[in-house]
Amino acid sequence: MRKGIIALCFAAVIALTGCFGGQSATSSGGEVTGSGGKAFAEPTPYGMTLIKRGHLRMGIEKQDSLWGRQTPVKDISVEGFWMDETEITNSQYRQFVNYVRDSIIRERLADPNYGGDETYKIEEDKNGDPVKPHLNWKKALPKKPNEDEQKAIESVYVTNPVTGEKMLDASQMNYRYEIYDYTTAALRKYRMNPNERNLNTDVTVNPEEEIWISKDTAYVDDEGRIVRETINRQLSGPWDFLNTYIVNIFPDTTCWVNDFPNADNETYMRLYFSNPAYNDYPVVGVTWEQANAFCAWRTEYLLKGLGAAARYVQRYRLPTEAEWEYAARGKDQNEFPWEQAAVSSEAGCFFANFKPDRGNYTKDGNLITSKVGIYSSNTNGLYDMAGNVAEWTSTVYTEAGVEAMNDINPQLKYNAAKEDPYRLKKKSVRGGSWKDPESYIRSAWRSSEYQNQPRSYIGFRCVRSLANTTSEKSKKTKSKKK
Repeated sequence: MRKGIIALCFAAVIALTGCFGGQSATSSGGEVTGSGGKAFAEPTPYGMTLIKRGHLRMGIEKQDSLWGRQTPVKDISVEGFWMDETEITNSQYRQFVNYVRDSIIRERLADPNYGGDETYKIEEDKNGDPVKPHLNWKKALPKKPNEDEQKAIESVYVTNPVTGEKMLDASQMNYRYEIYDYTTAALRKYRMNPNERNLNTDVTVNPEEEIWISKDTAYVDDEGRIVRETINRQLSGPWDFLNTYIVNIFPDTTCWVNDFPNADNETYMRLYFSNPAYNDYPVVGVTWEQANAFCAWRTEYLLKGLGAAARYVQRYRLPTEAEWEYAARGKDQNEFPWEQAAVSSEAGCFFANFKPDRGNYTKDGNLITSKVGIYSSNTNGLYDMAGNVAEWTSTVYTEAGVEAMNDINPQLKYNAAKEDPYRLKKKSVRGGSWKDPESYIRSAWRSSEYQNQPRSYIGFRCVRSLANTTSEKSKKTKSKKK
């Protein structure tokens, strides 16, 4: 959180107004004309497309012919947002893993046990004043490391004692991040001033009433294990709404053999994430928790280079279930992300990577996942919104679905505590995958998975709320008035 300093000067008020570029009172004849300011022009985020605000009839209106199950339907409206054109790829996720790896190496290079090179960590600003310790990413890792430096670099790798294979130590790839819960902090019931907690003047507020909050925290114990806790504490200040997470972010490459017993998928387990041949394939084996960590890292990575403009840019996150369906249906809100009701053209070319026949995964030209973006995009410019891999959303899964949601920017969110029943840890998954039949790849089809469960058929993509929500229609209207 940024702290501002407001200087109050009681002399030469008119002169100060001129210095700050404000409009003098006399220039408008004493009328209130509003305070101007420099507009923020948000650039298009790399690899993302703009999904303009609009309306959606969310859900499946026709009774599902496969299961005979009625699904809730509701008219909802969503604000515009940016969305990744493709699913996050192995290459993109490896950049995240490499960042965590290199941050660990830098920490150890600055550690006295590994040589103690203090230049890898910044603890003072250019004036010599203390700052919050952080890594110096401008200093490159040594190309010709000495003995201590080599020891630090080698510390993040392990060697299989049987095969002799050297590999990254996945257990060390832990990413710590913090998320400030602006929504909860804004609720009146959590105001520090008791008189602001209820606006009904007929109600007498008890200033001595204890207000309790729930927050997520995490730490690494003495044995190197990640301990996650959801703690309840008495409200004491704004720090109570800062949630801390530590997540092991290395994808579970064993999901290929655990999802498909009695199948020979060892090649995928060994090569799918690490081999550059799969660079442009969607990352899999990533849990909902790991996907959220990626979003937090992507935000941190972006904000480092933005300077003052960073305060306007919204953070990357997983899409809500409503945002995902709205974006997938395209501009005409079709049943599938394409215009036709069929899943293939008259020439027999399929529009997505899914299982078009019983056991015949290859009928569409693929066996497992496919490179992202090889099928045509929908009218929103989004690829693989049906099939390839199903995608995590930020929405908690409930049978009621959209019936329990608001009709404007709907979201159902629940951060399950560790001690909560496992059934409360289900998250909504959308889009269907390479292993699913036609019915499951419809834009409105809902499925679920537990937030800590990695799958070989679930990936994700990110969204980012718009910093400027002015619609194109309103911009044109203003132009005409001028």
